[in-house]
Amino acid sequence: MTANLVVLVSGSGSNLQALMDACADPAYGARVVAVGADRHGTYGLERAQNAGIPTFVQRVKDHPTRDEWDAALTADIAAYEPDLIVSAGFLKICGPRLLEAYPGRYINTHNSLLPAFPGMNGPGEALNAGVKLAGATLFICDSGIDTGPIVAQCAVPVEDDDTVETLTERIKEAERAQLVEAVGRMMRDGWKVDGRRVRLG
Repeated sequence: MTANLVVLVSGSGSNLQALMDACADPAYGARVVAVGADRHGTYGLERAQNAGIPTFVQRVKDHPTRDEWDAALTADIAAYEPDLIVSAGFLKICGPRLLEAYPGRYINTHNSLLPAFPGMNGPGEALNAGVKLAGATLFICDSGIDTGPIVAQCAVPVEDDDTVETLTERIKEAERAQLVEAVGRMMRDGWKVDGRRVRLG
């Protein structure tokens, strides 16, 4: 049985493309059934439309309150009956309605080895701290910022001549590969959240 993925994007959708490419292989065990965004005109939406995948947009500013946006986004997602929701560069913090509707089934990827360097500038903070290993973390979303149970992590060495840009780009490459591998395992083998630990298989 093929699992359903709903992917949320805000920008170019490079992680989305990696997932779409993986899903082209029937053995991967999943398919992208819809792509949602928080703004119109993104390349991520264009990628989905070019592939014939349904899309939807819910802008925060189109709703009187953040809670009503959360409810509208949750309703759009629910229409596609996802087994897993993947934040692939979705630059909005989702609210309690979505988290309660899909406990343990909404994942996000971050460009640091959490719990170190949460927030918007993981690679820059890693460089400033002088660490020798940076990396990427795939985690299950909770009500905090980059605080949920960790699904997978990969380390990326920090080179002496790295800039924020070069380190960020190398992390992105590792992040995409990790996302594809972990989502495939979750969909084929299942997963369980046990407190702070996520067990695959």
